[in-house]
Amino acid sequence: MPASRRFPLLLIGAFLALYLVWGSTYLFIRIGVESWPPLLMAGVRFVIAGSLLYGFLRWRGAPAPTWPQWRAAGAIGFLLLSCGNGGVTLAEHAGVASGVAALAVATVPLFTLVFGLFFGHRNSRLEWAGIVLGLVGIGLLNMGSNLQASPMGAALILFAAAAWAFGSVWSKSLPLPQGAMASAAEMLVGGIALLIGSALSGERMTQMPSAAGWGALAYLVLFGSILAFSSYMYLLKHVRPAAATSYAYVNPAVAVLLGILFAGEQIGAEECVAMAVIIGAVVLIGLPQWRKAPAQPVSLKEGVCK
Repeated sequence: MPASRRFPLLLIGAFLALYLVWGSTYLFIRIGVESWPPLLMAGVRFVIAGSLLYGFLRWRGAPAPTWPQWRAAGAIGFLLLSCGNGGVTLAEHAGVASGVAALAVATVPLFTLVFGLFFGHRNSRLEWAGIVLGLVGIGLLNMGSNLQASPMGAALILFAAAAWAFGSVWSKSLPLPQGAMASAAEMLVGGIALLIGSALSGERMTQMPSAAGWGALAYLVLFGSILAFSSYMYLLKHVRPAAATSYAYVNPAVAVLLGILFAGEQIGAEECVAMAVIIGAVVLIGLPQWRKAPAQPVSLKEGVCK
């Protein structure tokens, strides 16, 4: 097939992977925690995905990380994966609907701008407007019946979003491994930390996971942590960063729809209004990016937590 025809098909496939796969991971987490202890499932997911990616990169000739790079990757892996993804998994295990979890995680760009202030970043008026609007959306989200029924889940999901955002901002000043090796190292360290947390919290397998539980884990490893992940990096090289990160607008709607169709979840009026407000805030924050020249490709770490 001529390159001119193949290129758009690759772009379409990459966008579909981000929108549909990452949007669906919240449902598969919900399915998985029905038969897996939450921290154990998250830890196994990232240890397997990290090992596969690390082994593939070493086979391709990528250098192993140095000790300072392992330390840096470990710190970011702990924040993004152990606290970020681990918090989402615990929140869904506590009863938070998968769609509401995805909507709460969509607030990451708001937290990112706030934490950026501590690292010397300055926000535009449009970005400040997005932050204020996003805070209103968070308030509306917490007024909904879903998070009110699970205060611990509400705290966990917002903590997860904040940890993911802080780790993303801090990572810019750390000596991480180059390219995909950063993500492999982060997944390995973050996954091991999750397994340690599982053991210390007393999680136990009381019975073998169901077929649905094994299937959810396999999906999260192969599709959520590797396929969509690679698609994200492909898009960062071929489209504007704002386009590559547009999954933040789409994932909540996908997760809500899948949760209603396949998990029998109920989303109240407050959550629907909060969805519109939060997505509107993320759009406001992203608008300035569309007017900027494409930036240097960022590390794969920004696409791991889903």
